[in-house]
Amino acid sequence: MIELKTIGEIDAMAAAGRVVSAVHHAVRSQAAVGTSLLELDHLARTVIGDAGASSSFLGYHPSFGATPYPGVICTSVNGVMLHGLPTSYRLRDGDLLSVDCGAHVDGWHADAAVSFVVGHPHPQDLDLIDATERMLAAGIDAAQPGARMGDIGHAMSRVGRAGGYGIQTDFGGHGIGRAMHEEPFVPNEGRPGRGLRLVPGLVIAIEPSLMAGGQDEYRFDDDGWSIRSADDSRGAHVEHTVAITEEGPRILTAS
Repeated sequence: MIELKTIGEIDAMAAAGRVVSAVHHAVRSQAAVGTSLLELDHLARTVIGDAGASSSFLGYHPSFGATPYPGVICTSVNGVMLHGLPTSYRLRDGDLLSVDCGAHVDGWHADAAVSFVVGHPHPQDLDLIDATERMLAAGIDAAQPGARMGDIGHAMSRVGRAGGYGIQTDFGGHGIGRAMHEEPFVPNEGRPGRGLRLVPGLVIAIEPSLMAGGQDEYRFDDDGWSIRSADDSRGAHVEHTVAITEEGPRILTAS
């Protein structure tokens, strides 16, 4: 069942979005060479708690997860593109880090992800992140009232495929609201003019991910959570929570 949100409920989700944005700002500012992923998770917990919010991730246990999720952020490094666990791993110069965060305020959730390089970047990593961000922007631009869900996936995949990158299609975006994951599924690749019609009040998380090696295949690490490119090439993941309005898409997790 798809639940449409009122303007007031969308505003409430934007309050959660501001917390998520604050987490990303804090984590990015502290993610330096030698910093551990656990230290970044602790920082994120502090930001969420100080804002009077709660984590959407902590304790979350979907069917594919080996255990309830132990952190408040996903920290995916290099070949891991999605759902990387916060561990004692200490960041190294040139690491590509993707950080995903969800938070809820008064029962309303928001979810967003960013990717960036710690220390001195490799040009290929900057190109990968740029393509992923342009992919997200294209998906948001396509999220117009009256358009179809396939238009979002089509717009995003055109960007990713043009760069020669791999796109996994099993884990994509999703509806969001009173729960972190709601209907509908938001594909990273789609056919234009197909799928659910986008109407005002629909709120979705759009979250493309790309793999530098050009393959679409992926695998799970032994921890049962981390999703890694099959060829271990680097991955990037970005995301915004977006409301469909009469005026067009409204980003609820923008800084």
